[in-house]
Amino acid sequence: MSAAITSLASYGSDSDSENESESTAETNDPDATAHLKPLQSAQTMALSILNSAPEVAVKESVETGVHLDPTLKEVTYNPSFETMFAPEFGPDNPFRTQQMAAPRNTLSGYAEPAHVNDFMFEQQRRTFSTFGYALDPSVDTSQVSSASYIGAVDEAEKSNGVTVFESGHKKPDKRKKVKGGDAGEIDNFLGPWAKYVDEKNVAKPSEVRILRLIYLNINTAKEGRVEEEAPAEEKTILHVKDMFDYQGRSYLHVPQDVGVNLRSTEPPEKCYLPKKQIHVWSGHTKGVSAIRLFPASGHLLLSSSMDCKIKLWEVYGDRRCIRTFIGHSKAVRDICFNNVGTQFLSAGYDRYLKLWDSETGQCISRFTNRKVPYCVKFNPDEDKQNLFVAGMSDKKIVQWDVRTGEVVQEYDRHLGAVNTITFVDENRRFVSTSDDKSLRVWEWDIPVDFKYIAEPSMHSMPAVTLSPNGKWLACQSMDNQILIFGAQNRFRLNKKKIFKGHMVAGYACQVGFSPDMRYALIQCVAYAGP
Repeated sequence: MSAAITSLASYGSDSDSENESESTAETNDPDATAHLKPLQSAQTMALSILNSAPEVAVKESVETGVHLDPTLKEVTYNPSFETMFAPEFGPDNPFRTQQMAAPRNTLSGYAEPAHVNDFMFEQQRRTFSTFGYALDPSVDTSQVSSASYIGAVDEAEKSNGVTVFESGHKKPDKRKKVKGGDAGEIDNFLGPWAKYVDEKNVAKPSEVRILRLIYLNINTAKEGRVEEEAPAEEKTILHVKDMFDYQGRSYLHVPQDVGVNLRSTEPPEKCYLPKKQIHVWSGHTKGVSAIRLFPASGHLLLSSSMDCKIKLWEVYGDRRCIRTFIGHSKAVRDICFNNVGTQFLSAGYDRYLKLWDSETGQCISRFTNRKVPYCVKFNPDEDKQNLFVAGMSDKKIVQWDVRTGEVVQEYDRHLGAVNTITFVDENRRFVSTSDDKSLRVWEWDIPVDFKYIAEPSMHSMPAVTLSPNGKWLACQSMDNQILIFGAQNRFRLNKKKIFKGHMVAGYACQVGFSPDMRYALIQCVAYAGP
């Protein structure tokens, strides 16, 4: 220890005079050797104060200017011109144009915020779109002149700069009424029933008003008047030489010399599909709307056509046209034989239903309710052969009595024109289809349907046929399908028997069954029956 102190003392003696004076001052300073002395007690201990942030000399090369953020909107002090227009930090883009360097807050440039009254803006906008001129927002509006407008300045000068809200026509003065007097005087008090001051008490209308009333009445009478067409004259033409044979029998007699037993009521054991065309009956000049075979025997064929004529043909033998029935002024829509075939009904677009004698061709009676009949059917019961029903264009099914010629019942539940009527369940009920895409079942002589079938997927069914056994209804749907409904009790759709593959949409093609129930036929397409 003593050796180290001696070396330190010798090191200090070798320094120059300046260092010696400094070391002597430091040696004389008691704080300089305080760390070499032993610690004193806590009562006499003193703490030295040290400056943790001493002042540092600033070099002249450091920049002391204040820089502004170019995005600031407000400044809390007054900057100098050089500060405001000093370049931003960083190197400038030498390829940047003046337009690119210009400040902007939108894609197209710089838009200065401005306060505009909503009403004034809308007023000037509507004025410009209506008249073609508006006030220039950059010009003081206190001194308005021709230079204050933009757009059609000439129009603005002509109209003195009137806006759309100022150009409205003034309402005329309200008509004044005669004073009604005091409410306490009942006899002289007029109240709200007082006349106008300029009102004229003229009982007779003016000549102009009279002419207008006459013209209006004439037009109203024409529109409300339904043109009632007189029924066409009925006549018949016999095309065969003799109406009776050598035994005095007419053509309604069932022949027995055609090689087929036409009087048999039993169906054949097995039916076969037709394979070739046998005959063509030609005589109508327009489309054929309905074909009906003679009841029971089928040896005669009755056809109605759009040429307003009805013809009766032979099915066997020479297949001649026997008689033509003429009596409708418009196309014939439907025909129907009675049970024995001695009479038949025809429904035409001339709004008439006519009852004809099949043998003599005489028109027995006419029926009409001023609506177009779309279908007609006799009641198949033997004791109700004097009654028939017709589906009309006014959504009703009308029941007539041929003996009195009067309507005895109306079935009014459909929402569209009635297309078909089919008797089921031993003629106690009948089924009707309509343009409203529904099927309704009715009890005879009860004008309320007890069964209503309508589904969103259903289409109108303009042709319906009852199967020979009376258990099924084949309905030709307008979506190119034949639907089979049960004809007993519940009238449910048989989803396993839906026939597809033909194209008849838009045409009322009739459906038929073979007598042995093996095939359902439509036009020339055949399907296995239910």
